[in-house]
Amino acid sequence: MGINTERDIEANLQIGPTDKGMVRLFIEATDGTEIPMDFEPEEAEEIAEEIRAAAQAARHVKG
Repeated sequence: MGINTERDIEANLQIGPTDKGMVRLFIEATDGTEIPMDFEPEEAEEIAEEIRAAAQAARHVKG
């Protein structure tokens, strides 16, 4: 399985601050699987930059 492998899985994504000063990405699949991922604010900013860069690169991919 890789980044280009398509899956027919539905999930919800929530992003927000925790009460401990972390940034949480919370993924909940329709089968009940929950994946909480906590990041320091600096790490979250790096992830946001990677998402922006990926979005920019995706704009240039011919589909």
